[in-house]
Amino acid sequence: MLSPEIAGLIGFIILFGLIALRMPIAFAMGIVGFGGFWYMTSWTAVTNRMASVVFELLSNFTFGVLPLFLLMAQVTFKSGIGKDLYDLAARWLGHRPGGLAMATVFGCAGFAAVSASSIATAATFGLVALPEMKRYKYSPKLATGCIAAGGTIGSLIPPSGILIIYGILTESSIGKLFLAGLIPGILEAFVYVMVIALMCWRDPKLGPPAPKASMRERLRAFLKVGEITLLIVLVLGGLMIGWFTPTEAAAIGSGGAILITVLRGRLSWPQFRDAVVSTLTTSGFIFTILIMAFMLNGFVALTNIPYAITDFVQSLAFPAWGVVLVIMVIYFFLGMVLDTAGMMALTVPIFFPIVQALGVDPIWFGILVVRAMEVAMITPPIGITVYVMSGIAPDVPLTTIFKGIIPFVIADLIHIALLFMFPMIVLFLVTL
Repeated sequence: MLSPEIAGLIGFIILFGLIALRMPIAFAMGIVGFGGFWYMTSWTAVTNRMASVVFELLSNFTFGVLPLFLLMAQVTFKSGIGKDLYDLAARWLGHRPGGLAMATVFGCAGFAAVSASSIATAATFGLVALPEMKRYKYSPKLATGCIAAGGTIGSLIPPSGILIIYGILTESSIGKLFLAGLIPGILEAFVYVMVIALMCWRDPKLGPPAPKASMRERLRAFLKVGEITLLIVLVLGGLMIGWFTPTEAAAIGSGGAILITVLRGRLSWPQFRDAVVSTLTTSGFIFTILIMAFMLNGFVALTNIPYAITDFVQSLAFPAWGVVLVIMVIYFFLGMVLDTAGMMALTVPIFFPIVQALGVDPIWFGILVVRAMEVAMITPPIGITVYVMSGIAPDVPLTTIFKGIIPFVIADLIHIALLFMFPMIVLFLVTL
């Protein structure tokens, strides 16, 4: 029988080989995790492990947060609330150079607070904001770039689906992760707006101003989003004050979104049915990834590889910030070839014990990890929100969209540097 370390090394070679052959990452992790655990133990042990993983996930009260917030996201997506949020921002900012692009970014931030999904945010504003920017002769690079970049804000602004996955994998407080993501998410939106302002200051033709809206039009736009704004304040405020647990907040959010959209006549039965089906499909996909990730984690733990890596890193006397920086660089490159949920499930069980042993705050580390994944969502070759935009705007070449996101990627790197150098930006609300 091979030594545990050699077995683990072979397992990882097989894993990345399967991924290179385009096998879905959940199945690749499952094959290696199940087969490796079976090899290291016995058939009885591996079947018991599989049963216990499924039972523990299903009985985990925290896991209920995910489908509830996903339902909230699908309801708001199907009902067209994103258009109302964009109209509000456009009425207040559209008359400025690049104002419609700025409105898109702020609209993305607002929609992220009820959608929990970067893809849904990018898709919604691609349909809503892009025609308006085309109407006022915005540069295709700026128009598509700001939407693709703005969609990634959904990974930080609570409720964030990827933060929920991180919380489940690391057994970190999802409520604290939500609070920690709020200020960085808002800061990210302002950094994007500053980029747009600078671009349009240098070249006003990139984003010509639209006609200025009257105060009556602005107030009318605000009233259209009054109920959903109150729901956002209730959900996030209740979490901050401690009125609700994350699961209770998710239940209130999804129930409130359904109630508001039904009373306003914005949610038909077919739309509600589609929202439920989409929620179940996405939840099942994520649940499968988590099961396979925990199976792989069990095999990796038996190989002692995480402990060997941790001991090796500690023996180097390398500063904790240096280790975190190296991990961030790894995430940046992995994000170019792996989807975010799969990358999170594959890597966090390996990297988290290392940073935990070095005394790194798990909440701060989680926000940095998610932020690195956000950058990966707009960089080639994966660039998932870029491909969402390409599907919505087939008349815009993919290369044009990728060129359009370059200024926002630079802004992302500056934003990450700020979060890295000043951890209290992340931890301020958590420590209150």
